[in-house]
Amino acid sequence: MASDGQTPPLEILVRGPEEFSIWTGPPFANGQPGIKLEKVNCTSAKYSDDGSRLMVMKSNSVISVYDCRTAKEVKSFEVPNVMAAILSPRGTYLQIFKKPSGPQDKNVALWKTETGDPVYQHSQKNLTKNNWPVIQFSSDEATACRLATNEVQFFDATDFSKGVIQRLRVPGVAAIELSSSPGSHIAAFVPESKGIPASVQIFACGDASQSQPIARRSFFRCSNAQLKWNHGSTGLLVVAQSDVDKTNQSYYGESKLYYLTTDGKHEGLVPLRKEGPIHDAHWSYSGLEFAVVYGFMPAKATLFDKNCNPLLELGTGPYNTIRWNPKGRFLCLAGFGNLPGDMVFWDYADKKQLAATKAEWSVTSEWSPDGCYFMTATTAPRLQVDNGIKIFHYNGSLYFKKMFDKLFQADWKPESPSKFGDIAELIKSIDSVKLEDKKPSGQGPKPTQAATKASSANPPAQKPAAYRPPHAKTAAVIQAQLLGESPSETLSKNALRNKKKREKKKAATDASSS
Repeated sequence: MASDGQTPPLEILVRGPEEFSIWTGPPFANGQPGIKLEKVNCTSAKYSDDGSRLMVMKSNSVISVYDCRTAKEVKSFEVPNVMAAILSPRGTYLQIFKKPSGPQDKNVALWKTETGDPVYQHSQKNLTKNNWPVIQFSSDEATACRLATNEVQFFDATDFSKGVIQRLRVPGVAAIELSSSPGSHIAAFVPESKGIPASVQIFACGDASQSQPIARRSFFRCSNAQLKWNHGSTGLLVVAQSDVDKTNQSYYGESKLYYLTTDGKHEGLVPLRKEGPIHDAHWSYSGLEFAVVYGFMPAKATLFDKNCNPLLELGTGPYNTIRWNPKGRFLCLAGFGNLPGDMVFWDYADKKQLAATKAEWSVTSEWSPDGCYFMTATTAPRLQVDNGIKIFHYNGSLYFKKMFDKLFQADWKPESPSKFGDIAELIKSIDSVKLEDKKPSGQGPKPTQAATKASSANPPAQKPAAYRPPHAKTAAVIQAQLLGESPSETLSKNALRNKKKREKKKAATDASSS
C-alpha cells in the first residue's frame, strides 16, 4: 500500500502445492524478484479487492488473515468443514460457507477480520456460482445485499445487527450482481420459465419504494447470464447463454451480448459483426468503453464506446481473451486455454498494434496495477506440465520467465490504478532505468505479424483433450472459481476445426450466391 503519498510497490503472490510466497517487483534487481514473505503453508490464498488484506486457507481448518502492508498475520479463524471463504472488498469482513451439519445449521457466517467478532450468520443448503459470495458488497462496502427466494435483501453494512433493512421482490430471481463503484444499482437475472422469457432487470438501491426496474431486457433461449457492471455503475453488459444452440452451429450452446444502461438509453443487443459465441467481454477501467471478443474462429475483436458505437477493430485471429490496461492506454488480445497462446498488444491512444508474441498454455493473465507489465501463468490443476510465469512489458517484449514443477496461482497484489502516475511517465521512468532483461536463450518477443504467422504455422504438438460433456466443464469452472482459481474454459481443437469447416462452407455458399 502507498504511504505518505508514495507510489506503492508492485507485489506478486505465487502459490505452489503446499505454500505461497510474496515477491517484490518488478522491476527486479539483477533480473530476479525479491522475497517479501517466504514460504507459508496453505491450500489457497486470495487478496481483498483493494489489496489491503490477504486471506490464506490452511489444511488444518485454519483461515489466516494477513495485513498486506506489514505481511503480518492479523487474525486466524478455525473453521472445520469450510467449503469457501472470501474477504469483503476492503478486507473488513471474512465470509465463509461451511458444509451444513443439519437443516438448522447456520453455516454461512460473516466475521470482522480485526477482532474476530461474528456479525451475521444464516442457514443455506447449497453453494453455487450464482449464490457465492452470499453477501455481496460494493467496493466501498457502503452497500451490502444477498439473494434470497424471490427477493433481494439489503443490510446496513456498518451494522449487520439491524438485520434486513430493505427487501426488493423479484419473483423467480436466480442471480444478482451489485454494481461495485458505486453500489447504486443491482441487476437481477430471472431464467426462462413456463413459456415466459428470461429477463435481466436493473433496480436502484437504497429506495424502499423502488419496486419497478429502471431498465429491463427479456430474451428467449437463455439458461444463464453473466452480469458485468462498469466502473461508475452506469452500464451493464449481459452475456446471455443457452445450453443448446437451436441453429445446430455449436455443440456448446449459443450466447448473445446485451447492453443496458441505468439512464434507459440502451436496452438491446450489442451490434456485433460476426456470428458465433461471445468469448470475452470487458469494460475499460474508466467505464467509458468496453471490448468484446466474439464469433466463430478466427474470432473478431471490437472496442465500443458507452453509446454502443464501434471505436476500434482489433482484427481477427485465434483469440478468446481481452485484457484492458488499468491506465486505459494499452490492451492485450490473446488466445489462451486450448488455443495456441497468440498475444497481440495494442496502443489504444494511438490506435496501433505494438507487437505480436506468444504465451503458450496460459491459464491466467492480467496487467499489473500500474499498467506497465502483463503477466501470464500456466497453472495446475488445469495443466499438470510446463507450469510457469511469464511477465511481458506493456509493448509485448518478454521481461521475465520462471518455470515451476507445480504452480497453482500467480496474482498481482491489487492496488488502485489511481495510486500510480500517468502511464506515459511510468514508461519513461522504466525506460530510463535500462535494466538488463534476463531472457533465456531462444526466448523473446516476436514483434511482427509475419513472425506470428510463422510461429502459428508450426505449433507445438499437443495431445488431444479427453471428452468432457458441457455439464462437467461447467461444474469444473464453478468449483475452480469458488476456490479462488480462474480457469479459462475454451473450445476443444475438434470443435474449432469443425467451426472453421462451417465458416469455409458458408463463405463458399455466399460467394456462389452473390
